[in-house]
Amino acid sequence: VQLQASGGGLVQAGGSLRLSCAASGRTFSSLFMGWFRQAPGKEREFVAAISWSGGSTYYADSVKGRFTISRDNAKNTVYLQMNSLKPEDTAVYYCADKASGGPLTLVQTPFTYNYWGQGTQVTVSS
Repeated sequence: VQLQASGGGLVQAGGSLRLSCAASGRTFSSLFMGWFRQAPGKEREFVAAISWSGGSTYYADSVKGRFTISRDNAKNTVYLQMNSLKPEDTAVYYCADKASGGPLTLVQTPFTYNYWGQGTQVTVSS
């Protein structure tokens, strides 16, 4: 199983980025996918997640209304569209997968995810 995250970069506050996470080695369409982020000196935190069908999405309160998670099962890829970026969004962003989402508390918990991508750096300047 491999997850390859890409799309990070340096952007000014108020700008946008789209992250991608390409999966290989498993049946992507059956996987529950999540995005997490980790800033220096901080714990990894939940950002967004999406069910296998795309019918259910979940967001951290800090990104709700600014970020959108989506997936294309034909391309084995999950996306994170990030708009109205703020300096506090600066972090390494990771995608991860697991077999099912479960209750919201488990959706938001990193250790319940099985496989992780390598991370992509997002830096938002003020």
